[in-house]
Amino acid sequence: MTRSLTFRAAIVSILLLAAFLLVWHLATRGTGATVAMDPEYAKLMGATATTGKSAMPGPLDVGATVWGHLMDPFYDRGTNDKGLGIQLGWSIARVAIGYLLAVLVAIPIGFLIGMSPLMNKALDPFIQVLKPISPLAWMPLALYTIKDSGLSAIFVIFICSLWPMLVNTAFGVAGVRREWINVARTLEVGTLRRIFTVLLPAAAPTILTGMRISIGIAWLVIVAAEMLVGGTGIGYFVWNEWNNLSITNVITAILVIGVVGMVLDQLLARATRAVTFPE
Repeated sequence: MTRSLTFRAAIVSILLLAAFLLVWHLATRGTGATVAMDPEYAKLMGATATTGKSAMPGPLDVGATVWGHLMDPFYDRGTNDKGLGIQLGWSIARVAIGYLLAVLVAIPIGFLIGMSPLMNKALDPFIQVLKPISPLAWMPLALYTIKDSGLSAIFVIFICSLWPMLVNTAFGVAGVRREWINVARTLEVGTLRRIFTVLLPAAAPTILTGMRISIGIAWLVIVAAEMLVGGTGIGYFVWNEWNNLSITNVITAILVIGVVGMVLDQLLARATRAVTFPE
């Protein structure tokens, strides 16, 4: 039954994709008239005042551009002309560092909050005040204090990844069945051993759900952060290509961002299913 449902869902997905590509192709083909541009703006941007191309590239144009990037993803021709692979590598590296730092901080504090009602009450006001703040609101403060755009982007990733993991970890630990904890205490299992043998396995699905939410937010934020700080990264690539009026490259980068985000999400989804067992 499950295999049949998966197969039918795949067929529907393929049909929807084909329909979308067909509509996209027909829409862009129908707008192939000359696109006028203000002469002064065109001069400023280094473009011609009028072009004979459509305002929006079609799927065939984007496909050709994607293929070109795949053929040479790591070229480096200067500061503003680097391959998509290099830009993507910088973004993934920043996300990985900020995310791992958040894991090292959020999970221990989450266990502390989940295990101690006192610490839960004491830390809850701070969490409720800091959690709703947009991660990008921290960027000016990070740039002022750290004075390095790359490290500032990592700090923003750390901040945005922290709260979902911390809250989910605390919720998962606090929700562990009291009978299991009481049995461990009856057997005189120490606190540290109880954490690794009882609390961690029982709360693992909830913790990984928080980690899955965090990686999605982190990947969203890194694109916006790199647009602000510039330099390198997939977000900077999008902004730079927009400044170059290369909408085809902008769409290519959007597709790459979506695919990488899906891969990261699915990796943590598989990890969540691996540690989830029916009671």
